[in-house]
Amino acid sequence: MDSPAVALTDLVKRYGRTVAIDGLTLSAGRGEVTAVLGPNGAGKTSTVEICEGFRRADAGTVRVLGLDPARHARELRPRVGVMLQSGGVPPAARAGEWLRLVSRFHARPLDPPALLDRLGLTDHARTPYRRLSGGQQQRLSLAAAVIGRPDLVFLDEPTAGLDPQARHACWEIVRELRAQGVSTVLTTHHMDEAEKLADKVVIIDRGTVVSQGSPRSLTGAERQLRFRARPGLDLDELLNALPAGSTAKESPSGHYVIEGHVGPELLGTVTAWCAAEGVTADDLSVERRTLEDVFLELTGRELR
Repeated sequence: MDSPAVALTDLVKRYGRTVAIDGLTLSAGRGEVTAVLGPNGAGKTSTVEICEGFRRADAGTVRVLGLDPARHARELRPRVGVMLQSGGVPPAARAGEWLRLVSRFHARPLDPPALLDRLGLTDHARTPYRRLSGGQQQRLSLAAAVIGRPDLVFLDEPTAGLDPQARHACWEIVRELRAQGVSTVLTTHHMDEAEKLADKVVIIDRGTVVSQGSPRSLTGAERQLRFRARPGLDLDELLNALPAGSTAKESPSGHYVIEGHVGPELLGTVTAWCAAEGVTADDLSVERRTLEDVFLELTGRELR
């Protein structure tokens, strides 16, 4: 029980000439929520599928609850819940029947009707999977992943396509799993989701880890001053007016971020400088650096 829930060392996965995972090393603690973030094609889903036993690594070591998922699938299957990014449910299966069927593979399952009700699916219990909306299909997949009271659950994009109400219901289930000592590994493109739920965030890009830590350690404690104005302001001139140690950048065009000791002096200096330059500073706000800021700094802004 002292070992991590998931431990990957020097993991490699290739698809022909494409290297999807390139020497990736990470761990997920027991009883914690670990969020794996990365751009499209970064290797997130391949990594999770190897942990789940659906794919084999080409090199490296994989341990899930202390076992090798490729060799110990029988032992791991009743202890691990899996929510795939899409599919995994027969198209003709009715929601309620499918959940009852899945529950019978477990010794102490959660009550299927109660879980359907919790996720707003009671009225759709007799609806075939293929006729459920995308969000309803996501919720049914989540229910199937947690119904067996797993020790570890993998959630691949669990809130993709969910409306705000369903998204918050999903978050509450993840928080309850953690309170019960269940380990959770989730992939997501929602930075606020990772920031709110995760004990640990792992950012991967091009098949390797580029940064990891708690959300607070990644974002830092310093505040930022942000405002919008016409593109191309002379930032060198602005920096000359700011207190020593300040930084200024324009990203994206027309959006400005000032970092440093953000207090009354810096705020007054920026607004006075803008006024002297005849610049209107719109949407001026003081806030902390977000996980999205860190993500974009590490992985870039170009489309993939």
